[in-house]
Amino acid sequence: MDYLLKISQKRIRSVSMDFRRFLADEIEWAERLIVIRGQRGSGKTTLLLQQLKLYPESAVYLSLDNIYFEANRLVFTIEQLYEAGYRRFFLDEVHRYNSWSKDLKNLYDNFPDIQMVCTGSSVLEIDKGQEDLSRRAAVYELPGLSFREFLILRKGQKYDAFSLDSVISMHDEIADSITDKTDILDHFKEYLDRGYYPYFMDGWKTYSGKLRDATQLTLDLDIAIYEDLNAATLRNMKKLMYVISQSVPFKPNISSLSRKLEIPRNTILKILDLLQRAEIFMLLRSDTQGVSFLQKPEKVYLQNTNLIHTFAEGKPSKGNLRETFFMNQLKVRHKVTASRFADFMVDDTWTFEVGGPAKTREQICGVPNSRIASDGIKEGSGDKIPLWMFGFLY
Repeated sequence: MDYLLKISQKRIRSVSMDFRRFLADEIEWAERLIVIRGQRGSGKTTLLLQQLKLYPESAVYLSLDNIYFEANRLVFTIEQLYEAGYRRFFLDEVHRYNSWSKDLKNLYDNFPDIQMVCTGSSVLEIDKGQEDLSRRAAVYELPGLSFREFLILRKGQKYDAFSLDSVISMHDEIADSITDKTDILDHFKEYLDRGYYPYFMDGWKTYSGKLRDATQLTLDLDIAIYEDLNAATLRNMKKLMYVISQSVPFKPNISSLSRKLEIPRNTILKILDLLQRAEIFMLLRSDTQGVSFLQKPEKVYLQNTNLIHTFAEGKPSKGNLRETFFMNQLKVRHKVTASRFADFMVDDTWTFEVGGPAKTREQICGVPNSRIASDGIKEGSGDKIPLWMFGFLY
C-alpha cells in the first residue's frame, strides 16, 4: 500500500498546472462517480492529476495498469485506503483492469461518502462497462486538442473560445484579434500535421511514431480483443485505413470494397462502425438519430488530420485534410450531417461548403443559412469564413 501512495505523491508533484484542457471547466466535479474517456494521448491522465493537485486532501491517484492490480482487487484496495482516511480516488486507465465496472458499482453502492474519478482509453471497453454503471456514472469525452488549445501550448499565449454563432456573425472581428498575435496560417499547417495530441510538446520528430504506435494499440488491443477478431479481419481494417488516408473525401462503395477486400458487405459495415466507435474513423451520415451500422455512411474520414499525415504515403489530399478538420472540430459540440447541397449540415440549420481560398458561392447559391469555410486565408469576408477559425470552438 505504501508503494501505491508513494507513486501517487510522485505523480501529483510532477504535473504542471500551466495549461488545462477545456473539459476541466465543464466537468461537474461534485459528482460521486465520473468517467472520462478518450483516445490514447489526449491528456486524460494530466487532467486527472491536475484536479487532484487542486484538492489533494484525503485523495489518492491509482493507475490500474500497475502490476499491483494483477494480484490485488481494486475493491479491497480502496477499502483499505478508506480505513486509512482516504475518500477521493482518482483511477487512471480503468479499462486495463478486468473487473473495473463491477468493482466501481460495488464501491459506489457500499461507500456513499467516497468519490471516484476514472479515465479510460479503450472507448469500446468503457462503452461496455457503462451498462454496469448506468444511472451512477457521469461520463465525459475528452477529444484531442482544438486548434485553439494547440496555439496556447505552442505559443504560451491566451486565446479565447467562441461559439459557432459568434464565428459566423463576427468572424472578421475575431480574426483581427487573433492574427495580430501570430502567423496563423503557418501554425495551422503545423496543427494539421502534428498538433492534435499534446505529446507534440515532446518533440516533432517522434510525434508520428507515437501516433502510429497508439493507433496500433487501439487496433490490436481495444478492437481485436473486444470483438475477438481474427488476424484477417484486423488486416482488412488496416487496409481500409490506408485506402481512406489516400483518398479525396471517401464516398464508400460497399460492394466494391467488399470485392476488393474479399469480405462480406455486412462485415465491411461492421468494421466501419467499430473504427468509428474506437475514434479512428468519422462517419458522415445524412442523419445521426436511430442509425444502424448496416446503413452506409455518405462519407468516411480518418478521425483527425494527424492520422492522415501519418498513414498517407506522399502528399495528402488538401480536400480530405480540410473536410476532416472541419468535421473533427465541429462534432465536439455540434451535430454534423451530410448536406444535399454542399459538404456539411450543422445542427440542421447551417450549410457549409469547405474549400480553398478561391472557393465561390456558386454551389450554395440560393441555399439559406449557407457559408463557405475557406482554407488558405487569414481573414474572411461576408459569407466566407477562414477555415482555421472553426478550431476555436472549444
